[in-house]
Amino acid sequence: MAAGGRPLAYELLQRGTSYRFPDVDWIVTKDLARWMEDRARPQPVLLDARTDTEFAVSQLEGARRIDPSRPSLNALAGFPKDTPIVVYSSAGYRGALVATWLKKQGYQKVQNLGSSLYQWVNEGRPIYHGGTPVSLVHPYDGQWGWLVEREYRARVPDVRKESAAP
Repeated sequence: MAAGGRPLAYELLQRGTSYRFPDVDWIVTKDLARWMEDRARPQPVLLDARTDTEFAVSQLEGARRIDPSRPSLNALAGFPKDTPIVVYSSAGYRGALVATWLKKQGYQKVQNLGSSLYQWVNEGRPIYHGGTPVSLVHPYDGQWGWLVEREYRARVPDVRKESAAP
């Protein structure tokens, strides 16, 4: 699909995921970027709801990984239940799964990043690997990878499917 189709694809993904997860609160990429730039504001805990393989390529600065297929509260050890949390995944579905689970665990300020890491990267926003800025993101697989601009797509094997969607 041409680059012009990505905004529509993101809108459709957002609507579909919102419909599937009606209790999830959302934050858009530009609002998260502003929040992260405002160091006077308490920063959210960023939870990356992708596989180890995807996380190993890149992530948002300071993100902690949480397994979307077997979530655990280990990534939030020591944080009170009213800590602001932003969950993200490749396109938003796995993030919504984890956000829903966290709310059931009693976390009150959980948001999922709309259109998630793919849109973040396509907007030219920073991603990291071990604290070092990088420019590539794991495309998950050939079907979902087209959502990432070619210049940002890492050339890596597809992820072994553990969940229904990225």
